[in-house]
Amino acid sequence: MTGHGRGEATADGHKATVELSSVNRRQSEMSIHLPREIEPLEARIRNELNRQVSRGRLTVKVTLHTTGKEVSGRYRLNLALARAYVRELRHVAKDLELDGVVTLEMVARAPGVLQADDSWAEADRYWPLVDAALGKAVAGLVRMREREGAHLERDLRKRVRALRGAVVRIGREAPKVVVRYREALRERIAAAGVELPQVEDERLLREVIYFADRSDIAEELTRLESHFKQFEDCLKAGEPVGRTLDFLAQEMNREVNTIGSKANDSIISREVVQLKAELEKFREQAQNVE
Repeated sequence: MTGHGRGEATADGHKATVELSSVNRRQSEMSIHLPREIEPLEARIRNELNRQVSRGRLTVKVTLHTTGKEVSGRYRLNLALARAYVRELRHVAKDLELDGVVTLEMVARAPGVLQADDSWAEADRYWPLVDAALGKAVAGLVRMREREGAHLERDLRKRVRALRGAVVRIGREAPKVVVRYREALRERIAAAGVELPQVEDERLLREVIYFADRSDIAEELTRLESHFKQFEDCLKAGEPVGRTLDFLAQEMNREVNTIGSKANDSIISREVVQLKAELEKFREQAQNVE
């Protein structure tokens, strides 16, 4: 399901901003982008989001902002290491006969020259701030996904109503299939010039009985009704049901295919085509449901 949420929280001159965006995906996938200072918090953020989002591709971006005063207090300069870098760089330039000067930017970018103050090196200190911003972002994301979910529910209900209608029509036609087959068989026998006795030949009856048994679709229709009922139960559940709907779509498709292969009737075959078309639309929408 698609959605977007944004949350901010401030405390002691610091501000955390969390942006969440999700797009449809059958499985769950999460991409988290964090500032270096709070990279150890990724597991906590992931756990919090997994409790709220069970399906879709979720992108998470967290940014931190502080005042200039706070920033200067977060880092200290390792002056001895900076001097060592300058000496070594000048030595290399001399040995290799290279032009150029060692600049402040070059030294500042060298590993270890600017070091985080110990009081800010612990990512846990950021957690209350990040957690507050994350909660607001998740609330916005959930609201947006709920609105989309309501739209998907209406569409899925419409699909199931169409499926139920086709199943009802098939149920009405099913008893007539054997009658039509018997009449067609009698006509073929008559067309072949074989005269039927007043009482139908035992072999003809056996053939009709065999066809009736082979084309019986009562079980498949019953199971489809059961799947429709499970769909209604899913809509009442207060938990993610997307994967359950995927499974129901697969099972309904299995029953529809069996009906199509067993019925051996043109009228029912047309209904089966309609069933498959609606079922494909149902399956595509179900993959967007969390």
